[in-house]
Amino acid sequence: MDAKVVLLESLETRWKKFRAELKHCRDEFSEEAVHDLRVATRRLLAMFDLLRAIMPHTRIQKIRRELKDQLDDLDDLRETQVLLSDVSEYMHEHPGLKFFQDHLLKEEKHLMRQTRKLVRAREHRRLNKRAEKIQTMLQDLDGEMLDGQMIAAADETFSRVIQAYFVMDAENPASIHKLRIAFKKFRYTLEILYPLIANFPDANFERMHSYQSKMGDIQDMEVASQRAADLDATRA
Repeated sequence: MDAKVVLLESLETRWKKFRAELKHCRDEFSEEAVHDLRVATRRLLAMFDLLRAIMPHTRIQKIRRELKDQLDDLDDLRETQVLLSDVSEYMHEHPGLKFFQDHLLKEEKHLMRQTRKLVRAREHRRLNKRAEKIQTMLQDLDGEMLDGQMIAAADETFSRVIQAYFVMDAENPASIHKLRIAFKKFRYTLEILYPLIANFPDANFERMHSYQSKMGDIQDMEVASQRAADLDATRA
């Protein structure tokens, strides 16, 4: 498959997905809608990270900054909802967690109101115009060079995964989290590039997602433990 076609189709697909999830989140604000918008935003960020490696331009950096700011708007609510889901799952085994569950429910209610306002308040006209201009810039690129440039960009993303892996310490949750973030970026980048890789097994994506999820579970438990300890300290 032609590399330029792959890039243009991936950009269009991820942009449309982001816009659709943003509209859904604005119209029907819910835990699922927040999760889906976060995933769509991260995939779009990976797209612009790849484009930045191929054609460095301030316009791409500005788009990334806007998308990252929107992602940051959702972080606190998403973290609280994940914790609430985990705590609620273990309530029957550990009823002493009731105080933590009640605290998270109050926090979620507050953050739902706050985050809904942030999502609805963000203006995206500039973002749309910049995305359209980048699409035009892509069409003008030399297609013969793109294949090698894209693979080189993916190799660089994977090298960051390897670096994070070798410094990862199983006794240090923060180092596991860094590996997970690096791996997630590589996975989202590979989702763009895989049509250019001969005989790439689709099953690899499921295995990568499972690997990433296991590291996510560790991060969630670490955050839950720290939040519960902080709350307990305030009650002492």
